Amino acid sequence: MAKNERSKYQNEVISRYYDNLDTILLGKLGELVTELYLADTPARQERLWQRAHKAMTKLKVSPAIIDHIMQKRDVEILAKNLQDWLAKKQKK
Repeated sequence: MAKNERSKYQNEVISRYYDNLDTILLGKLGELVTELYLADTPARQERLWQRAHKAMTKLKVSPAIIDHIMQKRDVEILAKNLQDWLAKKQKK
């Protein structure tokens, strides 16, 4: 198979991945909230916050909301926003 050729099945798998990317990212963000609550060192918290920032950016969250969450670095604010985003996703 040539480098850029994919089977029909592979194309369908890739398509389904991108169709569900927002759900995948919301799940990842939920896991990050849990890890942030349990993080024991400032260095670990910093790495987790950076991952949360990337996930929110990929979810196309408003930059103003991302900036607010990142400035406060409050897990409860992130968790509340995540609940809102999940509720919006459920309504779709």
